[in-house]
Amino acid sequence: MLKKLFDHKEQFAVVCVLVFMLACVRAFEDLLFYDPLLDYFKSDFSALPIPHLDLFKLLSNLFLRYAVNSAFSLGIIYTIFKKTELVRFSAFLYGVFFVILIMAFFFVLAFYEDNKMWLFYIRRFIIQPLLLLLFVPAFYFQEHIVSKNNIP
Repeated sequence: MLKKLFDHKEQFAVVCVLVFMLACVRAFEDLLFYDPLLDYFKSDFSALPIPHLDLFKLLSNLFLRYAVNSAFSLGIIYTIFKKTELVRFSAFLYGVFFVILIMAFFFVLAFYEDNKMWLFYIRRFIIQPLLLLLFVPAFYFQEHIVSKNNIP
């Protein structure tokens, strides 16, 4: 295992830099993005009303953050697997998931404002690179396990 790591040290370094960049997005989220829900969900939000939201500004900043996280995530996927078709497929899935998640986010915000946990978790999928944690193991399984065992 350690020998494989040394054989691919450039790839490992690039992945480490991209993961660091994802961590920087998270660390500087207060400075980079408009999101009044950050402080709201850090407090005892179950007893508080949802703060006033500038919906256009919130939507554009959620999109920007999702795009930045997606770009770094796609870079990680490309660096690990070196297959452009996986990157294109992942980019398509990121786009589909964004549309679904943002529609769900605003639907819950408009019609189920009292169910704040739904809002919390949908927003978590939008602002965090959680899909990367699903895609990398799935693609690894597809590339290494399935292909080695000749499973269709």
